[in-house]
Amino acid sequence: MAEVTNDLIYSVLQTMQSDLAELKFDVRDLKVRMTLVEEHMGHSIIGVSGINARLDRLNDRVERIETRIGLVETK
Repeated sequence: MAEVTNDLIYSVLQTMQSDLAELKFDVRDLKVRMTLVEEHMGHSIIGVSGINARLDRLNDRVERIETRIGLVETK
């Protein structure tokens, strides 16, 4: 079995420290990317709700037109 020396421990700790720094960088990058995805989803939801509001208004207008020209019976 290999002898455990201070140099060996120091070398392993340096490698671990380097790996941890890389991992921190990757996590930071993932956080930024996740924030961008969340923002994009938020904008998409707002856009869809705007479209739904416009469709609701169009539906109301069509119903009034149908009632006015006699295509449907009044309630």
